[in-house]
Amino acid sequence: MLSVVEESQPRDALLVEQVPRPRGQLIYRGRTDRVSLERQRGGAMEVGIGLPATIPGVERDQLLEWARRAEARGFSSLGVIDRIVYPNYEPLIALAGAAAVTERIRLTTAILIAPYRVNGALVAKQAATLHHLSQGRLVLGTAIGAREDDYEASGVDIHTRGKRFEEMLNLWRRVWAGEEFGTAGGIGPQPPGGGPTLILGGTVDAAFERAARFGEGWIQGGGSPDQFKEGVAKLDAAWRSAGREGEPRKMALAYFSLGADAEQAADRYLHDYYAFLGEIADMIAGSAATDADTVKQYVDAFAQAGCDELIFFPSSADPEQVDLLADAVK
Repeated sequence: MLSVVEESQPRDALLVEQVPRPRGQLIYRGRTDRVSLERQRGGAMEVGIGLPATIPGVERDQLLEWARRAEARGFSSLGVIDRIVYPNYEPLIALAGAAAVTERIRLTTAILIAPYRVNGALVAKQAATLHHLSQGRLVLGTAIGAREDDYEASGVDIHTRGKRFEEMLNLWRRVWAGEEFGTAGGIGPQPPGGGPTLILGGTVDAAFERAARFGEGWIQGGGSPDQFKEGVAKLDAAWRSAGREGEPRKMALAYFSLGADAEQAADRYLHDYYAFLGEIADMIAGSAATDADTVKQYVDAFAQAGCDELIFFPSSADPEQVDLLADAVK
């Protein structure tokens, strides 16, 4: 089985073939299982898995065992999503915990809501610290969000979020480049590779323009493969308009719940998490992949839509979900 696409060779991997890609990425065959799918357009679509960091009641041991299993089963990334007003773990701290018990798997915020984090320099330092501690594994997906309660709790005017976000993106670039800000110099630590991989989220035109100006790609925060293809077309247009070379990275997320009480777990968690959306929560809960065939259908459809990485987020904190998903993707 072909392995995931990696940006650097894993210590336990053997090179089996090189696929022409703008960023020179290579495909490896690992000694552990690797979760991937050959896309029709060449290369491999990676499959990641979300941490159960937003599942109410998740415990330390569950989260850490989940991270260990995800790496052992060859998932490309451990993902987290973000909100303030909910009983979830803070995403960067959750990823730091996962980083401590893993060595190779990427750590992805999918996404981090940046503008309600008031201190942009502190966010840059937190991200650089995680990127440094994990030896360059952080993928910082970020966007502006839309939940008013999160902004109210943070003391930030939601109507200023677009302007604040662009200011923050510019600041992060300066911080990670090592610009001096005071007598002690820059804001460290110096992140590997000049900073984490930056992926932008959002569906309005401004989001695609920001992705082309500041990021290395775009992530769809939820939606169908057809909606993903529409977003990719807008991203590619913005990328060309900005004069960027190569191809942007294209990512998406979906929900899953497998096993004996799969439908009940998805219904319970997703209705709770998305209660603020009203009837739309019904659609989200109903879209969760609750059997292996549906997981495969999602993987096939997003791969054919040109997705580089699809991250499945869970509806249960039981680490057995990691093995069930890995088996479904094979």
